Amino acid sequence: MKKGQIPYMDPEILEDVRQPLLAAVDLGSTTIVAYLMDGLTGRRLSVRSMLNPQKKYGADVVTRSSYALEHGAGILSSCAGEAVNHLLREAARECGRSSEDIVRIVMVGNTCMHHLFLEIPTDTLVVAPHEPRVKEAIKRNALDHGILVHPSAELWWLPNIGGFVGADAVACILSSGICEQEELILLVDIGTNAELVLGSRHRRIACSTAAGPAFEGMKTSCGMRGNDGAINHVSLENGRLCYHVIGETEPVGICGSGLLDAAACLLKTGAMDETGRMEKSWYFTSKVGVSQNDIRELQLAKAAIAAGIRLLCSHYGAGFSDIREVQFAGSFGNDMNPASACAVGLFPAELEDRIRPIGNAAGKGAQRAALNVEEYEICSRMAEETEFLELARDQAFPDAFMEELLFPV
Repeated sequence: MKKGQIPYMDPEILEDVRQPLLAAVDLGSTTIVAYLMDGLTGRRLSVRSMLNPQKKYGADVVTRSSYALEHGAGILSSCAGEAVNHLLREAARECGRSSEDIVRIVMVGNTCMHHLFLEIPTDTLVVAPHEPRVKEAIKRNALDHGILVHPSAELWWLPNIGGFVGADAVACILSSGICEQEELILLVDIGTNAELVLGSRHRRIACSTAAGPAFEGMKTSCGMRGNDGAINHVSLENGRLCYHVIGETEPVGICGSGLLDAAACLLKTGAMDETGRMEKSWYFTSKVGVSQNDIRELQLAKAAIAAGIRLLCSHYGAGFSDIREVQFAGSFGNDMNPASACAVGLFPAELEDRIRPIGNAAGKGAQRAALNVEEYEICSRMAEETEFLELARDQAFPDAFMEELLFPV
């Protein structure tokens, strides 16, 4: 919360709840994160997270959308709602409070998560041109959506920008400060889908591209999330590949940042060529290594993102050198080595020293919107003023994607 601001609070609620709580929820397709804040001071009290249980209905948003179209969105909405209730209950319990003291919740998520939670049909999202049925910010009663908090609590969703560029991207824009910058900023949030925003206070363009699961440690032979036992960094020391394991334990798998480092090292040693071809799989231990298929998954992910960045710049009329800073949101950005990212072509080489991790920007933006109604209302204007680039309809995307499949030499 900015200095001098105080959270907006309904006087009637203050009469009922003397020490009100506010909540922000980042409903990610993989992970759900809930933040609990003091409604009078704005101080953050607790953070809780868990894997999104909707994954049982599909690992990706398209599969979940198809399931909802066939069986109804109610089961997916209830599934997410139960998870949110659990997180809010645990967060309140952690600071000796009750979730019934929560008087406002701000939620963010990609467009599909937004539609599924609110039980809005996803038929227009799963087919080109992938248009959301609802873009506007939404205010509802929380209990009407099964969220067990104060009976008068409001549930606010930030607006969507376009297909798969949702309320989470708007929250990222809010917290990143792009709208206050004179110079050009590239905002990147990588999950199964990558959301990209290029712009400044003068103009912004956003797009989404299917990054695939490689950066989240999935669909690879030894892939895992960035938990204890995951190789998260790989380096060359005196010609040998060395690695670091989260938790300083024996490695049981490799997460996205580790895979990125490994590919960069394999390129540098010549064990992999620019097409991604390896002579053989490379193993850190007898059970944990990098296979040819792992590299192919990485190529698909990095090519989609690199092509998206290239086309954003083209439509903006800017060159890579015009970008003053790359703000990398999400947990993957905290572990990623910028040198490795540029070595494999995820980002242009000239941006290596301009990449800066900014943590969970979506969660930070949701918290800001929960704490002050003015910030919430600003989000609608930001969303309306942000242009949306639909890569699926851009004739230049297939060629750009094919070119970006190659690794730099």
